Formats: sequence, structure tokens, C-alpha cells
Amino acid sequence: MDSYRLASNSTGIYAGNIFRRPHLDLRVLEVFLAVGVFVLFHQLRPRNRRGLASWPLLGMLPSLLFGLKNDIYEWISCVLIKEGGTFVFKGPLFSNLNCVITSDPRNIEHILKTKFVTFPKGEYFRKNLSDLLGSGIFNSDDDVWQRQRKVASIEFHSTRFRQLMHDSLERLVHERLLPVLELYGERISGIDLQDVLLRLTFDNVCMIAFGVDPGCLSHRLPEIPFANAFEKATEASVMRFLMPTSLWKIMRFFNLGSEKELREALVRVDEFAGGVIRERKRELLSDFGKKSDLLTVFMRMRDEEGRAFSEEFLRDICINFILAGRDTSSVALAWFFWLVGQNPGVEEKILEEMRGILGHRVVEGPPKWRPEEVKKMEYLQAALSEALRLYPSVPVDHKELCLPTRNK
Repeated sequence: MDSYRLASNSTGIYAGNIFRRPHLDLRVLEVFLAVGVFVLFHQLRPRNRRGLASWPLLGMLPSLLFGLKNDIYEWISCVLIKEGGTFVFKGPLFSNLNCVITSDPRNIEHILKTKFVTFPKGEYFRKNLSDLLGSGIFNSDDDVWQRQRKVASIEFHSTRFRQLMHDSLERLVHERLLPVLELYGERISGIDLQDVLLRLTFDNVCMIAFGVDPGCLSHRLPEIPFANAFEKATEASVMRFLMPTSLWKIMRFFNLGSEKELREALVRVDEFAGGVIRERKRELLSDFGKKSDLLTVFMRMRDEEGRAFSEEFLRDICINFILAGRDTSSVALAWFFWLVGQNPGVEEKILEEMRGILGHRVVEGPPKWRPEEVKKMEYLQAALSEALRLYPSVPVDHKELCLPTRNK
């Protein structure tokens, strides 16, 4: 009877039978596990999802990391389609990774055009990239951005600058790209076309920005210290967007991990940029006006107080344009040639258009294109535009909402 009363009394079970029946401890553990599993499924069940599965404390970060193992852009596009074009990403607790992700054309037009001033890059973006990009055009807002954009836009449309771009690219294609493709095409069964195109665009954009040729696309495809340092600095800077700000700041303070790599890479980048700037200043004393690269253009200019720009500002301008022109062009070209390889009919139409334009003149050796002839290639332009639509070089653009302050 006493035994029966103990079994009937919940307090009695723990007080009287816990030592005689130790397997009840496992039952308590099972209860806690069951509750944990219930909470987990409660968080993950479809009717609670908005965009990605949200985990306790960690938010949607585990789901994002899972997507990084696959084609991240294709994967996030599927999520956006499922959510109607827009969803809220919730980062881990006590982090600053919360954001709104949208691909809705109406939202994009509102952010990038209608209310452009209201959506700057923002402090979060600028701080993450400040060590690499400084106050350059792609890491600045307001007056600083407008001044650099105005100067760059005017220069990009000048006859002298366009001739510089044409001459440098033509020389790189005929003297380096084609010989490299022929050499490696004969020796091996395949070639990393994206790496070759990355070297091509890096050489080209360095010639346009700094007026120097790093020689990445030389005969043996050498390792260039500045190019390697620039690549490591870019990757380490991007890592800051994948972790809480407090974490990478701690890593920077103690010089650990990716922050250590960033610091070491920036030393080499700054040494290269500083050396080029000082050398250009000496050249301009005796040869002023003959150069037409961006560095020389900004060296001719003066700020609002009539003073020449500092070496740090000149460095930021050139580094920003190298970052803009290097990856974007090479990625676009790599996807374009891959798509053309998948569609032989498109390739034939492009070649037919080229033959039609070249048919009116005699060509000796490799054809050297004139800018006015390239403008006539409408089908090629359409094919490039379609490649950019399917695989954009810059698929993500970061903006912050900056509401205007009210006067009291």
C-alpha cells in the first residue's frame, strides 16, 4: 500500500524512488530533449518561415551557411521567388546582420533611383571596407561620392581616355591574351579561362588607373605580389560582412585570422600604390600632360581650398577603380564565353556579324577593331546584355535607410 501511494504521488517518486529506479533520470532527460525538439520544429515548421528557417539564438545564419555550400546566388534567388521578391533576414542575437533582401524591380527602382539620397551605402558598409577602399568612390556617400563621380564621368567620356582604353586593351589582347591561349591550348587539354581573363582585366585596369602594367598576363602567367595582395585584401574585407562587427574588431585588435591576412596584404598594396604615386609625381615635373590615366587626372585637380589631393586620397581613388574594373569585367567575360560555348548558334551569329563588318576592308594579320566598328555590333551587345542579366557581375548591392533629420 505504501508502495502504491509513493507511485501515485509525483513528489514521492522523486523523493522515495529516485535511488531505487535510476532509469527515471533518463526519462527526465528525455522530457527535456522532447521539449527541445518541439521548440526546434516549432521554429522550422513551414507556416512560421519567412524566407529562411530561423534558428533559436542563431537566427537565419545556419541556413545561409548551408546555402554557401551550393550556388549561393541561385539558391537565394529561389528563396526570393518563393517569398514574392522580398524577405527579412534575421541574424544571430546581438549581431548586426539583420537586413531586408529584395529583388522586386519596384523596390530597386525606389532605392537606386527615386529615393537615391535616402539610401546611401551607410556607416556599416563604409567601416567594413574602410581599410581597403578608404574614402574612394565605392566607399563614400554625399559630396565626396558626387565629386569623384563627376570627375570620373567626364574623364571616361573624353576622347583621350577612350583612346587609352582602346590602345591598352588592344595591345593586351594581341600581344598577351591570344599568345597565352595558343600556348596553353597546345600543351594542355584545358585552361582556367576565368583566371586568364582576371589577369587580362587586372593588367588593363591598372594601366587605366595607375598608368602602370603589372604584367599578370605575361607569357608564363607569373605570380604578381601586388595582384596576390590585392586578392587577399579583398577576400579578407568581404569576410567582415559574414560575421558580427564586434568579432572582426576583436580579431583585428589581436591580429588574428582573416584580419591578420588583411593587415599583411594592405601593407603590400599600400607600398605598391605609394611607390607609383611618388614616381608619377616625379614624372609629371618634366612630362606633365602626356599621361591620361586616372591617377594623372586627379593629380591635376585641386580640392575646394585649392590644394593638391593627398597621396592617401589618390591611393583610395585608384584602388577603388581597380576593384571595380577587375572582377566585374572578368566575371562578365567568363560567363559570356561559357554561355556562348553552350549555344553554338549564338556563336555563329556573332561571327557572322563580325564578318559582315570586316567585309568592307582588307585585313592583314589579326583584325584590329576600331571603336566605331564595335558600336555597330548590335547582336554582340545583345548577347553580352543577356549574359549580364543571367549572371550579373555584381549581384548584390548594399544600402542603408537614412531618414532626414527634422528641425526642431
